[in-house]
Parts: sequence; C-alpha cells; structure tokens
Amino acid sequence: MKKLAAILAISMFAPFAARADLAVASLSTVTTDIAKAVGGDKVNVIPVIKPGIDPHDFQPTPDDVKQIVTADLVLITGKHLEGYLTKLEESAGGAGKFVDTGAAFPSLKLEEDGKLVEDPHWWHSIDNVKKATAVVKERFMEADPANKATFEKNAAAYIAQLKDLEAWAKREIATLPREKRKLVTTHDAFQYFARDFGFRIYAVAGVSTEDEPSSRKITDLINTIRSEGVKAVFFESIENPKVVAEITKETGAKVGGQLYADGLGDKEAKTYPDMMRQNITTIVEGLK
Repeated sequence: MKKLAAILAISMFAPFAARADLAVASLSTVTTDIAKAVGGDKVNVIPVIKPGIDPHDFQPTPDDVKQIVTADLVLITGKHLEGYLTKLEESAGGAGKFVDTGAAFPSLKLEEDGKLVEDPHWWHSIDNVKKATAVVKERFMEADPANKATFEKNAAAYIAQLKDLEAWAKREIATLPREKRKLVTTHDAFQYFARDFGFRIYAVAGVSTEDEPSSRKITDLINTIRSEGVKAVFFESIENPKVVAEITKETGAKVGGQLYADGLGDKEAKTYPDMMRQNITTIVEGLK
C-alpha cells in the first residue's frame, strides 16, 4: 500500500497531455468493450486492465496511475472488485470521475466461510451489461454533450446486439436439459449466469481467484460431482488447469473446456458478445 501511495503522489504532478477526444480509462476488459461500443471514434479508450490479467490481484503500475489520473472518466466494475480504488480516487481528485458501472443493479450475495460476500462477476448476466451500457452512455453524454447524439445511437446499437445475444443464449441453453445444468468451475464466478439460465454452480475456489481451497473442500467437491453425476469440469482462461485435471481423474468426469470468467480474451472472445457465445457454446457442448 505504501508503494501505491508513493506512485500516486508522483502521478498527481504528471504533466497533462493535450487530447482531442474524451479520454476514458477502463479497469476491466468488459467495461473497455462497452466504452468502445458507446464511444466509437469520439472517445479515446485506455484499457488499463488488458486480457489475461487477473482483476482480483491487479495492482496499478506507475504508468497505469498516470493514465488514470489524466483521464476524463474512469470506468470500474465496482462491487468491491477494485480493492485499490480509494487511493486512486484520492489521487485523481475525488470519486466524481469514476463511473461505477456495477451500481446500476443489485449484487448477488454468496456465503463463504460462514459470512456473506458480494459477488463482483456481474457481467455474466447479459441484462446487467445492458444496464451498465446505459450508465456509460449517460456519463459520456454528461462529459461530452456535443457528441450526445452519437453516444445515444451507439449505445442503442450495442444494446440491440446484446438483446440478440440474449435471445440466442436462451435458445442455445434450452437445448440442455435442466437436470444437466450443473457447472463445475475453478472459482465461483458464474452465479449471475446461473441465476439467469437455471444452472447450479459447484466451484473449486471462492469468488476470488486468490482463495485457496482446502483439501477437505476439494474432497467434498469430488464427492458431490460423483453423487450429482456431473459430466464435465471446466477450467478458466487465467487459471492453472492442474486442479481440474486432478478432479476429473478422481471423478471420471471429462474436461469440459476453457471458460472466460474474469474478462475477455486476446485471441478469441475479444468482445463481450464473443466471450458469452464462447462460454455458452463450451458449457452446452461440454454438458450434453
């Protein structure tokens, strides 16, 4: 924390470069996609967190902090995912420029170690992303009224794309019988998805990738997979798949494939709709 405070102090005095466009820093690959869709060529989107970076243990570098401080707006996912946010807000001149995209809808609460925790993985609900897009549109229009019509048009087009995605997702998942909608993943990131599409989630770790599951928890999960007749176990794009290999070896379940839990991909699943299509196709094919 002392290191971050020192970085922030230096960045407060960094020179501000001249910009022709609205500059928007994004602390999530998902909010980056939303910002690019809504902003189009009127917004300079700065992806602070890039594909392949785990947002649970991310800490901004000096260059990241400079980009955040000099941006006009900063998009966050909220729901306590960005644990470093307070220091950033202080450096950037307050919370006013930070756009909490996750504040537009209620959180799911999960029980971990006898207490309730907030699930930050809201983007696995397409409906939530539609609401987050509306938030981004409003803040872009406030910051740059001259391009209001463009932002409204772009947001409407993106939300229409999300509605088509939602319709496709419902059709695709309808081909999977409800008794087969049992999803085993590396960490507990798909509860919003489960709520929307009628799945039951069995996760190796908790809501954070930093959670270290006990041997007892893994043993219990193996027993559950056997008793529930779960057909496949899925690993995540930024996680080590070794634990999944061990579980499949012990249970006889197959490896269902790779899911994108904490953000978009760099080679495939580059956009939010692509990520959802990739995940849903992998889940349905793996569990059939």
